[in-house]
Amino acid sequence: MDFSLSEEQELLQETVRGFVQKECPAQTVRAVFDGAREDEARLWRGLLEIGIGGLTVPERYGGAGLELLDLALVSEELGRGAVPVPFLGHSLACLAITLGGSEAQRERWLPQLAAGDALGTLALAESGSSWEPESWQTKLAAGRATGHKEFVPAGDTAQLAVIGCAGGELALVELGAAGAGPAPSPGLDHTRPHVALELRDAPAEPLASGTAGRLRDAGLVLLAADAFGAGQRLVRMSAEYAMTRQQFGQPIAQFQAMKHQLADMAVEVDPTRGLWWYAAHAFDQALEDAPRAAALAKAHITERAQQVARDAVEAHGGLGFTWECDVQIWFKRIVYDRLFLGSPELHRERIAVLGGW
Repeated sequence: MDFSLSEEQELLQETVRGFVQKECPAQTVRAVFDGAREDEARLWRGLLEIGIGGLTVPERYGGAGLELLDLALVSEELGRGAVPVPFLGHSLACLAITLGGSEAQRERWLPQLAAGDALGTLALAESGSSWEPESWQTKLAAGRATGHKEFVPAGDTAQLAVIGCAGGELALVELGAAGAGPAPSPGLDHTRPHVALELRDAPAEPLASGTAGRLRDAGLVLLAADAFGAGQRLVRMSAEYAMTRQQFGQPIAQFQAMKHQLADMAVEVDPTRGLWWYAAHAFDQALEDAPRAAALAKAHITERAQQVARDAVEAHGGLGFTWECDVQIWFKRIVYDRLFLGSPELHRERIAVLGGW
């Protein structure tokens, strides 16, 4: 059995990697961290031009009709480059409408989202970081939604949000409409800003029941892939620093302790690739195992990546924890991946429940 990527998948990943290397070097990411948000729009337009906006959107609606694994391969490259674009929320909004939208909702929104004429996002968490569908309290009745949402990616620029409602339901809300207003919400990762969202009797169109769990699983896979890419980037950054930093007349990479540390960092992250590859595959091809595989990938990979981030700070010595060092950019991205859609502890508990423990 062949477990490698197809030629098309390798080409997709190479295309995105080339775009990131050319258009989003570390100095561009740092500029965004320092407040230059115009680079976000430029980078997002570039990704839309190569078709990233509608990878999982069916071809009849203007998308590529690909699977979650293809989307996760893109997420890996964006994490490796810490690319400041609204990919996560937009991709999950597209997937939610593809999975649970009516024909009218698909015809209205998917062509716009795939072409980049509209930006989508998702609003799931509520006060107290309640990520799970069973814990949502936002009320949905008679086509109106009322509630408070936290951590809405790109909620100040998106035109459409997929919101989580009581009973584990999902609904579409047009942002900017009466009753749907964003509120500032400072975040740690400046490459993926978010807002809070106040819903006061806002017009809302429900999606099909049973979509929320699938959407959560897809999000967990994308976050795991992003953290994997970011973790690999930190390993490489640490190795490059160790080969140039001089101590006692030689590069610190020559010291046995540093060699061991770099090897441990690589072992923490590299072997986890199979977890998110399989979880992405299971989402489309092994549905019965998809929830467990997604939870396992998110819990394990984001935690291992966070350990690599801590080790990267140590490897860079006194410089590592400063704002001037680029390590902090990927460190914060990994922290975001670890906490968004729920912590590793939450998903380990889900894994136990799913396993009948």
